[in-house]
Amino acid sequence: MKLNTYISTGVLTLFTGLSLISCESDFLQKDPITEVTKDNFFNNPQDLETYTNGFYSYISAPYTDVFSDNISVYTGASNTDNLLRGSLTPANIDGWDWKQLRSINYMIENSGKAKGDQSLIRHYKGVAKFFRANFYFNMVKKYGDVPWYSTTIGSNDEAMLYKAKDPRALVMDSVMGDLEYASANVLPAKTNNTMITKWAALTLLSRVALYEGTFRKYHDELGLQNTSAKFLNRAVTASQDIISNGGFSIYNTGKGAEDFRALFASNSLAGNKEVIFLQKNNKDQGVSNNTHTVLGWQWALNGSLADEFLMNDGTPFTSVTDYDKKTFTEVFTNRDPRMAETIMPPGYATIPNGDPYMLQPAFGGYLQIKFYPRDPSLRGGWDLNYTDLPIYRYAEVLLVNAEAKAELGTLTQGDLDNTVNLLRRRVKMPDLSMLTANATPDNYLAKQYPNINGGNRGVLLEIRRERRVELACEDKRLDDLFRWKSGALLGQASKGIYTPALGAMDVTGDGKPDIAILEAPGKEDPLSNVPADIRAKLTKFYISDGVFYLSGGTSGNIMFEKDRRLPRTFIDPKYYYLPIPASQLILNPKLKQSPGW
Repeated sequence: MKLNTYISTGVLTLFTGLSLISCESDFLQKDPITEVTKDNFFNNPQDLETYTNGFYSYISAPYTDVFSDNISVYTGASNTDNLLRGSLTPANIDGWDWKQLRSINYMIENSGKAKGDQSLIRHYKGVAKFFRANFYFNMVKKYGDVPWYSTTIGSNDEAMLYKAKDPRALVMDSVMGDLEYASANVLPAKTNNTMITKWAALTLLSRVALYEGTFRKYHDELGLQNTSAKFLNRAVTASQDIISNGGFSIYNTGKGAEDFRALFASNSLAGNKEVIFLQKNNKDQGVSNNTHTVLGWQWALNGSLADEFLMNDGTPFTSVTDYDKKTFTEVFTNRDPRMAETIMPPGYATIPNGDPYMLQPAFGGYLQIKFYPRDPSLRGGWDLNYTDLPIYRYAEVLLVNAEAKAELGTLTQGDLDNTVNLLRRRVKMPDLSMLTANATPDNYLAKQYPNINGGNRGVLLEIRRERRVELACEDKRLDDLFRWKSGALLGQASKGIYTPALGAMDVTGDGKPDIAILEAPGKEDPLSNVPADIRAKLTKFYISDGVFYLSGGTSGNIMFEKDRRLPRTFIDPKYYYLPIPASQLILNPKLKQSPGW
């Protein structure tokens, strides 16, 4: 096999530069930017700043959970959906993309030649190491063992080109090493929160440490359980550093749900002390986002997420008699205020004093409202919304701290009061009591997570609930399920709103029917008691369309035909790792396929 053939087919696309390359034969000789070479660049901190600014396209603010069990249905394509339905194979999977890495390594290698303020040089080198750690963290989450490359590679480096995978333990130690360097050298106030700071580096460090510590604890197949505590302890100390020294706070002006909403639907978050790292948008400068898509575009939220929001007195909704038979207008009554800021409640209108937005039974009925701009002037349509979006926020740091301490057995009520209960108090919810939670673990949650044991079982269950409701739609849920070894929840069919019977339903809360769910066109007997003038205004949805059905035939939760036609299955532990594309194994015989594939 010729080397240039190996490269041109893209097995190690990490060698892709930042510029367009026209000739593949000398691909590896190309510098990352045509005008940038190590001879004419990397001479001072300004050069390093210019170069690292290009890395910010590698990270963006999350605003969905589209690949997790927080979603009822997703009409787009995803590897996760194909995985669960058994159609994903090494022959048809995409991914194994290394394009970002060469640019990062190139900068790290050449940062040593810069002259000038050494603290600034170390700062920008730390920024680069932050992005390398984030890149590798994402690769390990997908594949487990992966090759570790700490340098750029030339065309003569065949030993590195045809490198085997490195063990997960080695790669994650290297990731932590990069983050330790970044958190020690990236300056805390060199830039505003639209750029990487010391606190952003510590946030990622705490997230990675919690992920790896819990992954090793619950995934006994790795044989790394005895190293779990090392990572959990670092999650505690990193998050505690931010809590004690970062100057951040939970955004709470006493307005309850409105304060929670402000984090996800505001024109400006620049002065918000909860935001650690920010995606800034500016209508005047044409910098926008695509959060317009959340309200019933390609997905909606799962009934299992709705079920986990507590009652507003702090008791579980799932302990209420016949909770699973509450209609759409009933399930929002006396609930945690975050529920109606996450899931569209009855009567919600996209325009002040406008008509209520109608739910979509084909998506289950629980439409995502979190991140939807309430101010119409901030909504420009496709890819043209003008709200600031948090990339990292302090709430996650508090949840990391609480969970890591609970896993280690060091959590106290004081810790809960300084973490989880700050989130609950923002929305005027009762505090979480460690004593009560551990004395009476919630049975519903215990069935979801049967692998939790020990004296902190009850409080760990509640911390997991808190993560799910506080961080819903912030792209954390799939990672959480994987690190907790709870992938089986992905194998469950999702559900939508409860429908007592075929016929007309009030879904806006005004006491008048708005929609009708019927068996098929022409079969309108269930509407015989509805006055003709109201019947004429009903929006009708038909089971015969083959998109959804009711779990009880003529009543029950909305369920999805796709789940019945192509049932979801989670194979443990195989599905915790994506397969490497088969073409890559042919091009590099030293690569071994992911476990189980």
